[in-house]
Amino acid sequence: MSIVKTPINRYLSLVSALGIISFLFLNDFKQHSTMEWIMISAITGSILLLNHYTILLPPKGNSLSMDSSIYLASLFLFGVHFTLNVLIIHSIIFAATQRKIVWWKHLFNFSIYSLMISGAYYSFILTGGHIGNVHIENILSYVISLSVYFMINVLLIGIYFILDASESLVEVFNGVIKETIATYLSTLMLSLVLVILMQTEELLGIFLFTCISFLLSLAFKQHFQLFKDISEKANKDFLTGLNNHGYFKELLEKELAVAKESEQPLSVALLDIDDFKKYNDLYGHIQGDYLLEKFGAILKAETEAKNYTVARYGGEEFSIFMPNTNRKQAFTFMNELRKKANDTYFKGVEGLPYGCLSFSAGIAQCEKETYNISELLNKADKAMYAAKDQGKNLVQVFNEHSDYSIGRSLSLEKDLEEAEQQLKIFLSKDVYTYRHSKRVYQYAVDFSRTLGLSDHERKTLILGALIHDIGKIEIPRDILNKKGKLDSHEWEMMKKHVTWGKEIISTNKKLDDLIPLVELHHERYDGFGYPYGLAGKSIPKLARILCVIDSFDAMTTERPYQKTKTYNEAMVELRDCSGKQFDPRFVEPFINMIKQLYDVKEEEKSKLVAVNG
Repeated sequence: MSIVKTPINRYLSLVSALGIISFLFLNDFKQHSTMEWIMISAITGSILLLNHYTILLPPKGNSLSMDSSIYLASLFLFGVHFTLNVLIIHSIIFAATQRKIVWWKHLFNFSIYSLMISGAYYSFILTGGHIGNVHIENILSYVISLSVYFMINVLLIGIYFILDASESLVEVFNGVIKETIATYLSTLMLSLVLVILMQTEELLGIFLFTCISFLLSLAFKQHFQLFKDISEKANKDFLTGLNNHGYFKELLEKELAVAKESEQPLSVALLDIDDFKKYNDLYGHIQGDYLLEKFGAILKAETEAKNYTVARYGGEEFSIFMPNTNRKQAFTFMNELRKKANDTYFKGVEGLPYGCLSFSAGIAQCEKETYNISELLNKADKAMYAAKDQGKNLVQVFNEHSDYSIGRSLSLEKDLEEAEQQLKIFLSKDVYTYRHSKRVYQYAVDFSRTLGLSDHERKTLILGALIHDIGKIEIPRDILNKKGKLDSHEWEMMKKHVTWGKEIISTNKKLDDLIPLVELHHERYDGFGYPYGLAGKSIPKLARILCVIDSFDAMTTERPYQKTKTYNEAMVELRDCSGKQFDPRFVEPFINMIKQLYDVKEEEKSKLVAVNG
């Protein structure tokens, strides 16, 4: 048995031994009549045929096999000895015809079926069921018998996947509930239908059931193929045959979640064919479409060799995500791809500035702090346009500390002016929030210099600080200005301001970078914040910085529901909550900045305790 993992080896051996013992214990090995052998042969042949022609179910292609329906019908009609003989004959023939499957898998499969049939038989008899014709009074026995059959299957297969570490207990359970329970309910109904068909004419009944199942298999196969074709058309770009924009983002969303959970690198590239408009103007759109089609074929061939995923992102833009690939490896791949495009001749490219087909590309790597795919794609987009600004036919890797990361965005002053115009909407409803936001903004200006943030990070933090509480526009005035502690309902509503804020600024594409600060500035370093309970570095860095700034201002200014703390008391609070509410990396630098800017001298701890007391 060529199994490396000892626990799995032992488990397979145990199940196989139990299956063989149950088979030997329940089978009386009595001589069957000629008619019984004919029935055993007919039922065995039916199982072999229907195992080959399974019913495919969209959307995932799960298959519904009728073998369990036949085994259960045989059990209810002829008993356990007869059914076990069908099982052993079927298993021998199947193993002889499927020699590519290793022998221990055949043995394990036989043992599982043996245990399932044995369990179903005992539960049927012990609950008052009678072997033979279908009786309405046996309906509970039939249901319990199938339930036991189902649970034994789930348990034995589930334990295998858990030991193999390929799936967790939760994943196995979810898979069972979502994907197999309906199949097993169908199996129960079909087994009873088969029993009814075979009650009067056994051979005719099994023949009719097999024919119907075979025709259903063919019909569902055609239906599933049609479903696949339609799904593929919906997910593919009609011109290049690559994934389309929407499907690419759907796949990237899943890949990003996997990368963050497994802490494996993930890189994304956006690329744009240089001077494509000029090519279209020179040779027409038909020739331009032909160029896109051929360029797409090159991308598909190169990415498939690396198990990367490529899409036509729009127009002459394409996108690639590269699992298990860091930014350096991604740069090497994209640069080789760029050279391959340069060296591949297409009709008319000699009329382009470089005299060949070229593209500009930007690469961004997923970090622990990456908020979502929009942030990742936005970084790749900025790097791509930086490559174009530097003369085209280049590959650029996004770097937070490079000047080009500002990309095509407006100046900080212009953006601040626009953001403050949006913020002034608070003036008519909540002057406190407006003034709080202005103070947090000023702290952010000073702290971004202290931390030595890049231009892009500095701009994002300052803008985010200015509008971080914009979602409070949706909170009723009486809750915002309530004296005393909020009740649970009011607090739950207050917490929603981060989600509402995200919805408000999401309407402006230029503010996409600010979404993490608006939505996540109440997340805590220890994972007990809201709205998602993120922890540690899974919270974007700028949101962790804003949390410190926002909390300090909240503590040191008058609020309806809490007394004001002195700067010294607030600094003590920051230190007490360092590593809990706040990222320790930013607590001391912020305290030092406050001490320097406002000439604050720390008081003795004993005095502070006395004041607080």
